[in-house]
Amino acid sequence: MSKAAELAALIGSQTALSNRNFVINGAMQVAQRGTSSTSLHTSGYYTTDRFALVFGNEDELRVTMSQNSVTDLPGFANSLKVQTTTAESAIAADESYYIINRYEGQDFQQLKYGTSSALSTTLSFYVKSSVTGTFAVAIYQTDGNDIIGSTYTINSADTWEKKEITFAGNTLAAIVDDNTNAIMIDWFLAAGSNFTSVNNTSWGGYETGKLAFGHGTNAVATTTNATWEITGVQWELGEQATPFEHRSFADELARCQRYYQKSYNYSVAPGTNTQDGATYTVTQATASYPSAGHTHFKVEMRAAPTITSYDYGGTSGKMNAGGSAVTPVIQDPAQRGFGNYVSNTSVGVNSSVSIHYEANAEL
Repeated sequence: MSKAAELAALIGSQTALSNRNFVINGAMQVAQRGTSSTSLHTSGYYTTDRFALVFGNEDELRVTMSQNSVTDLPGFANSLKVQTTTAESAIAADESYYIINRYEGQDFQQLKYGTSSALSTTLSFYVKSSVTGTFAVAIYQTDGNDIIGSTYTINSADTWEKKEITFAGNTLAAIVDDNTNAIMIDWFLAAGSNFTSVNNTSWGGYETGKLAFGHGTNAVATTTNATWEITGVQWELGEQATPFEHRSFADELARCQRYYQKSYNYSVAPGTNTQDGATYTVTQATASYPSAGHTHFKVEMRAAPTITSYDYGGTSGKMNAGGSAVTPVIQDPAQRGFGNYVSNTSVGVNSSVSIHYEANAEL
């Protein structure tokens, strides 16, 4: 083999090894919203980017979600950790509690779903919990309303264990080639009997009873101070898990900013009393021209986002104009930025306009 051929083969092998992990922020490096949120009882994104909490009908349950510092798993520095601060007395039939990770359809065309050539995939992750037992994990495809699931067992309390689960390809329905929510992974921490009664070990039409089939323990939710944490999440083509694909912090942050970004410096939580990071514009000096500015996003977002504005003091729904905190008009949010303005008649000509923001285009 010539030197040129050897080089081409080497480049090809390295390309095959890279970009194999579908998961964004699988090492839990990025936490733009902050590193800890307490007393949680409502579904949403809170700490580590791209991983959301989902609560279903719980009464008492309250949890803390954090980006936890990892010191006992070589190769990883962070995890997503949940801790039960107020336990649910019992899990009723209609109650559920899980972590969810959502994906755009246009990134999964290589799976060949909806054809006889649909490819198998393997999900792997490291998990650690104060609770032992059997837990359910499911993949749900919105296009076709199909679901498949499996279980994994935590054998030793407070010990990192690696889990590897292979899922068959879905021959039933294709994944739509667009930027909408097409497929998601659910890791169950609690599930009532309504969600565990129907076998989901092969692809089939969604039924409520399939969502957490095989889930065997709800003690994470029913035990005060119980913990569950995860890191090193990788989802890839094939029937064999490969070593976790580490990406740089800058790479993971940019991928996360497609779905959520903020004007505040990375380590500063939205709503903080600070001027640093605010976008700033000097306006035209006429009495009738509005004090206006335009913000360009750091990366192009998945879709036109929802904008939450803040003034320097951290008050939401406000911005700074002419030295005062005023209510802005957010104009034409788009994937690359948004406009904002207030009337010069209320703040004076030659005014400066500055705004902090959160932009949310989550799936």
